[in-house]
Amino acid sequence: MATSVVASASTRDKPRLSFWQIWNMSFGFLGIQFGFALQNANVSRIFETLGGTEIALYWLAAPLTGMLVQPIIGYMSDRTWSPAWGRRRPFFLIGAILASFALLVMPNVTALWMAVGMLWIMDSSINISMEPFRALVGDLLPASQRTTGFAAQTFFIGVGAVVASSLPWMFANWFDVPNTAPAGQIPPSVKYAFYIGGVVFFLAVLWTVLRTKEYPPDNLAEFEEEKRRTAGFWNGIRESFAGITHMPKTMAQLAVVQFFSWLALFSMWIYTTPAVTSHIYHTTDTTSKLYNEGADWVGICFAVYNGVSAIAALLLPAIARATSRRVTHLICLTAGGLGLISIYFIQSPTMLLLPMVGIGIAWASILSVPYAMLAGALPANKMGYYMGVFNFFIVIPQVVAGLILGFFTKSVFHGESVYTLMLGGVSMIISGLLTLRVNDADDIQLPAETPVLANPAYDSPLQTDPRV
Repeated sequence: MATSVVASASTRDKPRLSFWQIWNMSFGFLGIQFGFALQNANVSRIFETLGGTEIALYWLAAPLTGMLVQPIIGYMSDRTWSPAWGRRRPFFLIGAILASFALLVMPNVTALWMAVGMLWIMDSSINISMEPFRALVGDLLPASQRTTGFAAQTFFIGVGAVVASSLPWMFANWFDVPNTAPAGQIPPSVKYAFYIGGVVFFLAVLWTVLRTKEYPPDNLAEFEEEKRRTAGFWNGIRESFAGITHMPKTMAQLAVVQFFSWLALFSMWIYTTPAVTSHIYHTTDTTSKLYNEGADWVGICFAVYNGVSAIAALLLPAIARATSRRVTHLICLTAGGLGLISIYFIQSPTMLLLPMVGIGIAWASILSVPYAMLAGALPANKMGYYMGVFNFFIVIPQVVAGLILGFFTKSVFHGESVYTLMLGGVSMIISGLLTLRVNDADDIQLPAETPVLANPAYDSPLQTDPRV
């Protein structure tokens, strides 16, 4: 592998940041999750509306691109510096522009191949914005605040997803916007939800871009020389895939944990709509009012689990200090796994909200605890690069889900999607058990994490106004 980029500010002792500084650096995730929530809750519905039957296979378009996008963006952002725009923020903005465009176009597609292609573009663009956000926590926060930093991101993920997932239901029930349409057409309630998502995505990311400052490299001349020597798209690809064979031990252990937890998540995102509409609403007719009511209710269920995750994220740092990050992750994933399994035993739409509590707790942990453990194990000057490589272990289970879950659903479960959700629940519990073997150095020697709210006026080199 090429020698590392000369260390950025992450090698110096980083001061603790204030509540508002962490708020502003995390706020963009509100918009990012608007995009992901609309995608996760509605894309399978769009595929079925357009006549698609191999839903899991159609979802493969996104991860195959993400496998390239995230590590390359991380590699490039490690080698980027602008006095005006910093290191990560240019990528936030580029991704936001592209993702917002994709969100505006997606509900207007008229053919299945267009929907698959737009999912490809949308998912890739969201990843361009998201990956540097993970690295930003490692760049700016000391070890004692990393769990808080990732938990803040999870809070905004939860808030964004609650609203975004509920939008089709809200348009249909609060504003009388039709939630049905002729065969092959996307309902207006879904269209308007995507339009709102495109606007919110851009504005939320823009807030972080304008209100957050980044540390410059320690030695700009050495940084520029190293960047010149190692820059290049193909070099980024080569380095990205080589990174899998040079992972720190903790990262390799977390990779297995990530595989099983994200396999469970993809089973849920891909098959909850067909499972709920067939198992609880007892219909597969995508033009029927009953089907669309069930699909809208899936959005509410997703809003509930994301709302729970926003609250749970605030509690994770305290639970991790009282136990450990590993035990915290085990508890949370077990709750999520049991939630997925329990859907089989439910016949009432209202009762579906109960398993969403466990799933929300798991989601909060998945979005924060592995990254907090990982950040302490990575070389400071390759934070973005390794965070990007770590994305492989989100993408790989998505590819596996696309290749095998369709087979299991059709051939093993005879079309009963609810059994696929149960399989996901088992996978999530396995992931929790595997967490116990992760070597988390910060769990052994982690300084007490003073609540950031207790120090709202902290003056750091990043910003002199603690509200900014």
